[in-house]
Amino acid sequence: EMELTNQTPVFKFFLVGLTDDPNLQPLIFSLFLSIYLITILGNLLIMLTVSSDSLLHTPMYFFLSNLSFTDICISTTTIPKMLVSIQTQNQRITYTGCVSQISFVLIFGGLENCLLAVMAYDRYVAICHPLTYTVIMNLLHCVSLVLLSLIMTTVNALPHSLMVLRLSFCTDLEISHFFCELAQVIKLSCSDTLINFLLMNLGTSIFAGISLCGIIFSYTQIISSILRIPSVSGRYKAFSTCGSHFLVVSLFYGTGLGVYLSSAVKGSSVKNIVSSMMYIVIPQMLNPFIYSLRNKEMRESLTHLLTGKPSLL
Repeated sequence: EMELTNQTPVFKFFLVGLTDDPNLQPLIFSLFLSIYLITILGNLLIMLTVSSDSLLHTPMYFFLSNLSFTDICISTTTIPKMLVSIQTQNQRITYTGCVSQISFVLIFGGLENCLLAVMAYDRYVAICHPLTYTVIMNLLHCVSLVLLSLIMTTVNALPHSLMVLRLSFCTDLEISHFFCELAQVIKLSCSDTLINFLLMNLGTSIFAGISLCGIIFSYTQIISSILRIPSVSGRYKAFSTCGSHFLVVSLFYGTGLGVYLSSAVKGSSVKNIVSSMMYIVIPQMLNPFIYSLRNKEMRESLTHLLTGKPSLL
């Protein structure tokens, strides 16, 4: 759909969503509303717990709070629009809104990627260099790492967003997704998209590859250090400090790999949507549960925050 406003073409894209079956719309609405509320409440609880308990004022939990805030932002960028579209039966999104959604998904998705690498580096310093940990991971250094991550993700997202602005769109403006995904929007263009696809694939590979290599290096050193610990209890204690992070990393990059493979192999749009949902929705909902259930300090602080009583766990 295209309207004219002051002789300037204003496009409106059509978000197809998961299904156009009206009988399934209430179920999908309830499902995504539940996922969104669990994501928001879970990550807010993590942030409140860390801020209220002075024992959790450490670099590891500082980065965890930032990860929780990022999860809230990325979920808020995609899910509320879908819920409003289902409720109002209006699946259109403006050109400006679509480009904005692309930008924010790239920024917050990239920021989560960087924060996971920073958290792996934090665990590497804590386990491999415990005597100098407090000196290396001081407050200024931690804040600088978060700001650097934000700057890097913004710089990474900016070229993609600007390259979308140069694209021309014709009659087919249906996006086979529940949000404006960069790859899906590029496919709708009737202009030359070779540069866009090269930038998207190359930029994503380099950006995610650097973070993943950093995580792999950190865990290689961590595992090597843990195996050198003579006592079994010492090994368990060292591994327990990074077990939750390892699960979150596996979930994030595992679902990310699924999205990449589904986009590389031609398949139904429903499969692509489900794989993207597993990457952009599910990890953000599960992260608070992983950290609260597997982390004794977090469990105790959460119990104290919710009941006012110390945990007996």
